[in-house]
Amino acid sequence: MSLAAPIVDSAPAIAREAWRTPARLCECASCGQFQKLPSLVPGESARCIRCDAVLRRARVDPLGRALALNLAALSILAVACLMSLMTVSTAGMVREASLFTGPIDMGRDGLWELTIVVLFTTVVAPVAKLAAMAYVLVGLRLPRPPRHIRRVYALVEHLRPWSMVEVFLLGVAVAYTKLVDLVHIEVGVALYAMALLMLAMVAAEAVLDRQAVWDEMERRGVPRGDIDHAATALATPADGAVSCHTCGLVSLPHDHDDHCPRCGSTLHARKPDAVRRAWALLIAAAILYVPANVYPVLQFIQLGAGQPSTILGGVVELLDGGMWPLALLVFFASVAVPMLKVLGLVILLVTCHFGWQQRLRDRTRLYVVVTAIGRWSMIDIFMVTILVALVRFGSVVSIEPGMGAIAFCGVVILTMLSAESFDPRLMWDSAGRNDHRRKGDH
Repeated sequence: MSLAAPIVDSAPAIAREAWRTPARLCECASCGQFQKLPSLVPGESARCIRCDAVLRRARVDPLGRALALNLAALSILAVACLMSLMTVSTAGMVREASLFTGPIDMGRDGLWELTIVVLFTTVVAPVAKLAAMAYVLVGLRLPRPPRHIRRVYALVEHLRPWSMVEVFLLGVAVAYTKLVDLVHIEVGVALYAMALLMLAMVAAEAVLDRQAVWDEMERRGVPRGDIDHAATALATPADGAVSCHTCGLVSLPHDHDDHCPRCGSTLHARKPDAVRRAWALLIAAAILYVPANVYPVLQFIQLGAGQPSTILGGVVELLDGGMWPLALLVFFASVAVPMLKVLGLVILLVTCHFGWQQRLRDRTRLYVVVTAIGRWSMIDIFMVTILVALVRFGSVVSIEPGMGAIAFCGVVILTMLSAESFDPRLMWDSAGRNDHRRKGDH
């Protein structure tokens, strides 16, 4: 095991000694390399000496600015939930849609699965994430921070990939292009609020140093008992040292009843049953991918005549309308990404099973890409939600959701869960690069 210092990228122009981060022993979440994370000043970042993954980026005032932006985002989200997204009119009939209109209408059509998913990813997850983050940051400013904020912050880590405001906005843009020649559209206040919300949430993530929150909890005595970093720094994986999947703290499980002394999560050297779970979820997603492309995701009904549209059919319609940039975007997000994600996960799982030693760094980067791009396939689902909400004019013209939308939504969610279940460190373990791990440990 190497305990050399990671690669540090400096930006001395904005460095401030007052915000220097403490030095710590850490394990790279991508390759399993244990190394000493050096003390950093704002503007500096540390990268793994083996796989080049970012271990930490230090920020200026990582808690104060994050609190302000999270509170601002919560206020903007309240406006988005209370106001109208769009208003459409045709033949003297007017229909208005909010964030809740489409999911509710799909529930009435019997597609309650889509109702749950869309409401969770566009309203529940963003509200819970922002509120929990603000609660934690406010709690750390109290004279005696409540101990349960460590559990609340752990929830934030799990909610992060399921908050899809930016993906929803792209879905709205696709829906707008489909409707602009069909009905008269007026953009509502909520849509502008959602755009501002996206910017505020991106900024809040950019200024936040996640590890700084855990360090502040330690400093304020939130975890029960002191955490002996000096003793842990001398420990090795051979001694049983593991890093927490939630907060990243390296500790010895036998000293803390197999629970992280900082966040309280159960400690595991690797994600439990990572390969089996990833395979099971991936196979289920691959099965659903067939009906997702065969069955229509929506049906356009005009004067009593129905015209079903599949995912590929929607891309063709955009191309026929001359909107090839948007057609490429939809094709990439809804057709190419799911296929590439399934193929990418298959490559990772197969190479992990056979212990291949070639291109480990490239496969680690592939995992990062697969994890990051999967959520963007929800564009089609959000587009269907907006169309169903706005185009409901009886026998004149209406749009109904199709069974293909449920199957496609299942593909997106299952591939996301499959990627989250897999542990990229297992590739390095099976290739013999982490000598302290046996091939059969997972």
